[in-house]
Amino acid sequence: MTDSPSRVAVVTGAGRGIGAAVAARLADDGFAVGLLDLDEAGVKQGAEAIVAKGGKAVGVALDVSAAEQVEAAVTRVADELGPPVVLVNNAGITRDNLIFKMTEQDWDSVLGVHLKGSFLMTRAVQKYMTQEKYGRIVNLSSTSALGNRGQVNYSAAKAGMQGFTKTLAIELGKFNVTANAIAPGFIATDMTAATAERIGMGFEEFKAAAASQIPVQRVGTPDDIANLASFLVSEGAGFISGQVIYAAGGPKD
Repeated sequence: MTDSPSRVAVVTGAGRGIGAAVAARLADDGFAVGLLDLDEAGVKQGAEAIVAKGGKAVGVALDVSAAEQVEAAVTRVADELGPPVVLVNNAGITRDNLIFKMTEQDWDSVLGVHLKGSFLMTRAVQKYMTQEKYGRIVNLSSTSALGNRGQVNYSAAKAGMQGFTKTLAIELGKFNVTANAIAPGFIATDMTAATAERIGMGFEEFKAAAASQIPVQRVGTPDDIANLASFLVSEGAGFISGQVIYAAGGPKD
């Protein structure tokens, strides 16, 4: 156990994939964990698995782009587990299309979940962090922030997460709160499997094609991201803030 068991972490998008892996890892690290997601069954299952291993967790269903739901969910986590001082903004969706085919709803939905959701979650949790004079915020960006065909909405959202992160680091640093972003490359998740299906490729073929372009010659896993998140929320990362770390199996600009 690397951190005080009294510390509480909140992970959004924790129903599956990267978020579920991060939540499980932070529980292993000794955190009590609030798992938040639109997928109620997913977060309840994740919370139950943590509790079964002797940890403390609660699963809460919410739409992160809805302010009232965010406030209610964070209040519930604080009431049941204690004041949250770690926040991992991972919730995200894709609505991929070339710009001439992209609808306003495609744009609004993606920006709403990624950017508005992260704003609402951070606004709700930072009050506990500033009161405790301690906090760790990790935001999920992506290599798509550098540009990716068919993802003008997602790319804009993930680039926005980087500016959001740097500003949080400036504003909250005096309260002993750090903010950093992880920008994953290709990670094998349900989301990337859906992308493969959309373009008409088998998932194994899709992963092999991606791996051939990655210096370490493999695609990433949710645990790769969970390992990095674990470090960024640890005591040892207290002098790292405002950074964007690409976890992509090779260098990115």
